[in-house]
Amino acid sequence: MTPLHHHSYIQKGQGMVEYALILALVALIVIIALIATGGQLINLYSNITATMCNFHVGC
Repeated sequence: MTPLHHHSYIQKGQGMVEYALILALVALIVIIALIATGGQLINLYSNITATMCNFHVGC
């Protein structure tokens, strides 16, 4: 492998690691947000379901 190809290979690997770290960070933020707002989301979906049942929309 020539030095130029070796350098390109290392940069591609570094880019993959950076994307993986960003993806892990986004996943962590989503999980924390869902934990923090979990109760509110349950109430929201319950209210939507109750409203739909009041209008007899597929209960």
